[in-house]
Amino acid sequence: MNFQRGQHRDEPEINLIPMIDVLLVILIFLMVTTTYAKFSELQINLPQAAGEPSKEKPTQINVAVDTAGNYQINDATVNFANVASLSDALKKAAGGGTAPVIVINADAKANYQSVINVMEAAREAGLVRVTFATQRGEIR
Repeated sequence: MNFQRGQHRDEPEINLIPMIDVLLVILIFLMVTTTYAKFSELQINLPQAAGEPSKEKPTQINVAVDTAGNYQINDATVNFANVASLSDALKKAAGGGTAPVIVINADAKANYQSVINVMEAAREAGLVRVTFATQRGEIR
């Protein structure tokens, strides 16, 4: 027996309005959280050169400074009397080489003045290429 003669069955439909609202919220969230790194970069055009890299590495003079203010130049202990004596030791270590690089290996707790003494001695010796050796790690 069919008791529902005059009634029609409604066709099921999908309501798209809530889905559109959710998609717009996701789109707004993505636009707000996206970083625009390109706008914060500088546009730099580097010069070009047609040359080969140097096959010779510059000579290095390793200067070690410990926490007590003791100096070593290329693993040879140097008695520090004044900046002039350290400058003479650096000239001797350079041996007339063409622009050696002074690599300062200073302890993290070395006296600041000890490092400045090495830099001043390098300046007096005419050695202008000075760099510092560091190691990777966390900055505290």
